[in-house]
Formats: sequence, structure tokens, C-alpha cells
Amino acid sequence: MKHPQVCKQVLAAAAFSVLAIGSAQAVPVISLTVSPSPAAIGNTVLVNVVISGAVDLYAYQFSLLFNPAVLQATTSTEGGFLPTAGTTFFVPGTVNNTLGAVNFTAGTLLGVLPGATGNGTLATLRFNATAIGTSTLGFRDVLLLDSENLGITPQLQSGVVSVVPEASTWLMFGLGLAGVAGLTRRRATA
Repeated sequence: MKHPQVCKQVLAAAAFSVLAIGSAQAVPVISLTVSPSPAAIGNTVLVNVVISGAVDLYAYQFSLLFNPAVLQATTSTEGGFLPTAGTTFFVPGTVNNTLGAVNFTAGTLLGVLPGATGNGTLATLRFNATAIGTSTLGFRDVLLLDSENLGITPQLQSGVVSVVPEASTWLMFGLGLAGVAGLTRRRATA
């Protein structure tokens, strides 16, 4: 009778080991949040580069690609996620508004310490919405390292920014259409 109980304990331990190994190999996700969405021409657009499911993140690097006919990059600032683990050094990256890229934005912890674990914002990039249209936001040159200087392979999720006319432009357009409709109706009854 003790044999089935021992088998159940061994199977439970094996299942726990498989779950523990599977969770240790979780893949972090790097995604983008855009605000405001959609944006009006002339608005400042904030793009947060967000990581979720990070385990022992010590350093990161990325380049962000965008449509320069719709957006113009201005600045990037460090997000709050990596500093939760200690003192950091941040590189805002190089803006190229001709080709549509913010190249090699990077952050690292300083000293011998474990990396950050959890979810949060790595960096915030600011753009000016300059023309009506849509800009896909995509990643290039992505590198994540843990505290042992080993690479971490993330899942990447691109984003989109839509730029629309200002609200006052829509109001003027609507009033113009109403005026044309009224003029047409007056001519039809005359």
C-alpha cells in the first residue's frame, strides 16, 4: 500500500521540477505604449518602451525605428524599471530624423549586484507629430543582459502611432460641410 503513495510523491516532485524549470526560462516581452493615441498634428507623442516578465535584467540596448514623414524624435529619458535594482547609467541614443531612427538607447546597472526582476518602463521617447498619417514603430539592435553578462532573448512587440488633424481642423471642416449642405438645400428650394 505504501508503493502508490511513494509514486504519487515522486510524480508530484517531478511535476513541480518541470514547472520550476519552465518558469525560470520565461521569455520577457518588450512592448510599446503610445500616448496620446491617436495624436493630433503638433502634439508631443510619448512612447514608453516597456518590459514585462524580466528576470535578473542588468543591461539593455535597442534602436527604435519610425516613419520620419509623420514623426520627428526629440529626446529619450530613462524609465523607472532598471533603477529599482540599483544605480544606473543611461545612454539616450542618437536621433536620426532623416532615416527615422533613435539608435542605441541603452541602460545598465553599475556594480556587482543582481539585475531587476518584474515589469516596468525601460525608456520613454518623445516625438513631435508633424504630419497626418501612420507610423509603425519597430525595434532593431535589441540586446538584453543578465547580471552574469549572459544574453536574454526577449519577445518583441512593435507599435503604431496614428496622427490625425487637430480637433479645430475637424470642427472647421464640419462647419464647412454644414454650410455647403445649407447652400445646396437653399438652391434646391429656390
